[in-house]
Amino acid sequence: MAGMTESEKLRVNATGTELVWEGKRTQVERVPLPFQVIETINQSRATREQTPLLAGLPPLPLFEGKPADKDVWRNKLIWGDNKYVLASLLKEGFAGKINLIYIDPPFDTGDDFSFRVKIGDEELVKQPSIIEQKAYNDTWGKGTDSYLQMMYERLVLMRELLAENGSIYVHMDWHVGHYVKLMMDEIFGKENFVNEIVWRRVTAHGDRKGCGQIHDNILWYSRSDSYYFKQPGVPLRKEYIEDFYKYEDADGRRYRLVSMNAKGAGPVRRFGDKMIVPPPGTHWRWSQEKIDEAWASGLIVITGGGAVHYKQYLDEHQYQPVQSIWDDEGVRYLGAHSLEKVNFETQKPEGLVGRVIKMACPPNGIIADFFCGSGTTLAVAEKLGRRWLGCDLGRFAIHTSRKRLLDIPDCQPFEILNLGKYERKYWQMNGISGRQKDSQKAIFEYLAFIIRLYHAEPVIGFSHLHGRKAGRMVHVGATDAPVTLSEIIEALEECLANRLTALDVLGWEWEMGLHDVVGNEARRRGIDLRLLNIPREVMDKRAVEAGDVHFYELAYVETEVRQQGTAVQIALRDFIIPSLELVPLEVRDKVKKWSDYVDYWAVDWDFKEDTFHNQWQSYRTRKHSTLAAESDWHNYLSPGTYKLLVKIVDIFGNDTTKLLEVNVQ
Repeated sequence: MAGMTESEKLRVNATGTELVWEGKRTQVERVPLPFQVIETINQSRATREQTPLLAGLPPLPLFEGKPADKDVWRNKLIWGDNKYVLASLLKEGFAGKINLIYIDPPFDTGDDFSFRVKIGDEELVKQPSIIEQKAYNDTWGKGTDSYLQMMYERLVLMRELLAENGSIYVHMDWHVGHYVKLMMDEIFGKENFVNEIVWRRVTAHGDRKGCGQIHDNILWYSRSDSYYFKQPGVPLRKEYIEDFYKYEDADGRRYRLVSMNAKGAGPVRRFGDKMIVPPPGTHWRWSQEKIDEAWASGLIVITGGGAVHYKQYLDEHQYQPVQSIWDDEGVRYLGAHSLEKVNFETQKPEGLVGRVIKMACPPNGIIADFFCGSGTTLAVAEKLGRRWLGCDLGRFAIHTSRKRLLDIPDCQPFEILNLGKYERKYWQMNGISGRQKDSQKAIFEYLAFIIRLYHAEPVIGFSHLHGRKAGRMVHVGATDAPVTLSEIIEALEECLANRLTALDVLGWEWEMGLHDVVGNEARRRGIDLRLLNIPREVMDKRAVEAGDVHFYELAYVETEVRQQGTAVQIALRDFIIPSLELVPLEVRDKVKKWSDYVDYWAVDWDFKEDTFHNQWQSYRTRKHSTLAAESDWHNYLSPGTYKLLVKIVDIFGNDTTKLLEVNVQ
């Protein structure tokens, strides 16, 4: 922590011990943004259309075990920065409604945002997107100080979301876990610290001069002293059985002897024909009636020293309560060949998360994971019948979670949501003063930089148009948010109002489900629209100075519509990714066909120009790597003209849409 001595990092103030770091801010910025449902899965259109966004939360308390209203509640997978997601959920009425939060935040490196993808028979590591890199720089750009500030702001908001019976589990390793412990004491209160759980990962990470790092720590805090808890058990180990269950009856039943005494004063009890006084400071565990019954059954043993015990049989006690060290087989780290693995480096085993959920979330409770990554928490919550909310900044994380959920038999309906624009909406809401003036200057410099690289000329006097090139207007998307449909429509409307007929939109990331839909909006207005990716090379000074920066249009997909009476089938015919430069040279030669680039595709058979309704899908998994090139046949019940929307997600998590139309006689 720059500029501070070790003794200064901990200071005592009026409220007790506090962790201090360079630039600590205790006032948390809250920027609630609108949610937009961009895809519904496993849900009928009729049901979805009568369901308001984020509706159906039952009143507190949530631990009464009331049946969930499955016609109202929808589990939710949200793509966006969790800082904004948390603030937005609070605004939507989720304060005090979430029973369990389990998070596994990034520990120390940008590897948290990278993942492995498979092309044909080859694997490659996909580097973080620009938005993910920016989030990483904000998190670790100033070392531990910036990380702690990031965690502090999010933990404050998470506490407000927890129900009175709620708990939060924060999964950390040795890098910053000790700092986060002190931070959580401050935010949740030391009195609400329940446990530090030590989880043995089994294998050490790398070679080092010292003992191998084979464990992580999970910090467990509650919202209040009325938190929900159900004691889990683990099978007795062989060593434990041999050490404690030493005795056998004549019939071979194995047992151990347990003392009949507990702390506290108690009366004399009769054991057969003997009256025995409990040792000083103790009482008998059982009533006289229960003692008589056990004595008659031969369950009580009086040893030579006069101590009284009862027999506890092994076949009646196969489990023991879980303690604070978790190293049993049920929660061990994923092996290299585990079928659970989905190519996320930081993925945790389902057994580990499942134990947390069973311990801390009541039936029908709501679980949230705001760093959901590969979707383990959501998948386990689904299997255990709990309701869930998940979010992640990574597009590939959202895509991986979606596939993982779809692989669960009878998965309940869920929605995929986007958040609205970040930076510019913040400036509009708050005005410009002080630090915000610097932000406005930075955005102007950013826009000018991208316009120059695109070989366009800057323009003034417009709200949503930033440049002009060869008779076409140019709109530049922000660095920290995907380009949204509403953002493009605003630029199209400005073109229309000024009788401009061509528009190029440049973006780092794109709202899911955007591609063909926004093309339809442009055609309605008579505007020629092109969507182009801003390449990663703009962040490379050498590439910029050499003029080696190229903007690429979005992916191209070709489909075929087949029709037999009222039945329709879609077939994929071709798919071209935006740029082969996304794929390393050594892998490009291994690609055998265009479909190797497609990881998932789905069809909405009756698209209403609103939310994509996933009614059929095919996707690759570790167990099933093949992809169907043709959809199932879909039968329409009524004649008419129908719009079909096809969504394709490539191996990097980017999605492309294709709008089709059929006339059913």
